[in-house]
Amino acid sequence: MSGLLNGKRILVTGVLLESSIAFHTARLAQEQGAEIVLTGFGRMSLVERIANRLPKPAPVIELDVQNTEQLDSLADRVREHLPSLDGVVHSIGFAPQDALGGNFLNTPWESVGTAVHVSAYSLKSLTMACLPLMENGGSVVGMDFDATVAWPQYDWMGVAKAALESTSRYLARDLGERNVRVNLVSAGPIKSMAAKSIPGFEELASVWETRAPLSWDLSDPEPAARGVVALLSDWFPKTTGEIVHVDGGLHAIGA
Repeated sequence: MSGLLNGKRILVTGVLLESSIAFHTARLAQEQGAEIVLTGFGRMSLVERIANRLPKPAPVIELDVQNTEQLDSLADRVREHLPSLDGVVHSIGFAPQDALGGNFLNTPWESVGTAVHVSAYSLKSLTMACLPLMENGGSVVGMDFDATVAWPQYDWMGVAKAALESTSRYLARDLGERNVRVNLVSAGPIKSMAAKSIPGFEELASVWETRAPLSWDLSDPEPAARGVVALLSDWFPKTTGEIVHVDGGLHAIGA
């Protein structure tokens, strides 16, 4: 059976739990014919255990996007498993606790800097680390949360997501000549590890119950993962610098 990603080789970051969009992206990519390598940070034994729950167990490489040495060696470490890459999934975000939860006016720069470095600048550093493996072009897809408005509790993570959106556009501009596409999937809220770290997440997510035109299931990461897989495929050959909303349509609805 022919799949959307037959013969593709994809690097997927951010697989920590089965509830994550990244896990379901990796699963669907395999089901659609791709070979997968995962990266993990910190709790590597957990990532390796989750990797074994994919349809086909996938190798896991350690990657801290704030570690220059690990970024510099990433291409060589990927080559131990795959000779090249056709796609990269950036599902990485982090903000210190004092950058979230209504503390916006008092957050120190050190915490803001960490949030922007890990959540936005890393799209550039990860893409550049993988570029030597993408000689024939490819697709980079990042995970976004709508940064056009201010959300309750989201604070400096919202600012970091705005920086992510801008970073993706500049990458799209500069990598087009190499036939590398750079897009984002702006997903609705999912009860994932990332969500659990946001104080007041339920308040933020409750908006979807009343305003999303399409019913939204907080426990179902698959719609967003399908969006990522579609952008990794050859079915969007001339789409770059785009933000595809997989949020039940809420982004289009006013008060």
